[in-house]
Amino acid sequence: MAEDIGKGDITSNLLSKKTISARIISREKAIVAGIKFATEIFTSKGCQVKIFKKDGQEVKPNQKIMIISGDARKILTCERTALNLLTRMSGIATQTNFLVKKIGTKKTKLYATRKTAPGLRYFDKEAVKIGGGEKHRLKLDEMVMIKDNHIAVSDSLLNLIKNAKKRYKKFEVEVENKNDAILAAKEGATIVMLDNFSPRQIKNTIHALKEKKLRNRVKLEASGGINSKNISQYAKTGVDIISVGSITNSVKGIDLSLEI
Repeated sequence: MAEDIGKGDITSNLLSKKTISARIISREKAIVAGIKFATEIFTSKGCQVKIFKKDGQEVKPNQKIMIISGDARKILTCERTALNLLTRMSGIATQTNFLVKKIGTKKTKLYATRKTAPGLRYFDKEAVKIGGGEKHRLKLDEMVMIKDNHIAVSDSLLNLIKNAKKRYKKFEVEVENKNDAILAAKEGATIVMLDNFSPRQIKNTIHALKEKKLRNRVKLEASGGINSKNISQYAKTGVDIISVGSITNSVKGIDLSLEI
């Protein structure tokens, strides 16, 4: 709100005090997300809100999502910030829900990544959860994740894993080949991320882990190059997690409108 208002909404302040009602409607089919936060924005300025669609519910074109009543100046001051959050979060929730349905099995979970808009990660991740996905890490301090650049700096995947084991009970390791996946699982990684593996490579890796009786000791995550066209193929490999950065870093906002 502070970002949008600055020192004051000088245009809305030209209006005389008047009580009005306004409605927010959807111009397209979507999964709604951000209702809680949009409500907080309007009520923080003394407006009243009546909710017609809750977070996670489907909305059709021209359906009412909420009605806001109160001082016209306050409603107009809140309009853009509320709509920005609603359109972005609903876009994320809608895309997440679409991909979850494409996965087609509850055994494989769809995870968001840290590829989010600066300052909006909390809201982006909430939208993923509302759409049926999982949040993964919100911040770097939540879980150790050893990635390719960490390995490049240290020059030893094994040493990094041993250092992680000394200090943390759970940690994740990103690998780029089957042998490193076996090493990470053998050394006690909680999650092994199979980065840019094809479905066939994942199946081969899972087979190798089963042969060495390591599959049940670790969760497997597929990441990289996964989209709506191939996500079902990745789900059929038997991985536990599929992470897709595009649901938060390439958001198509839902077309919503506030009408007086």
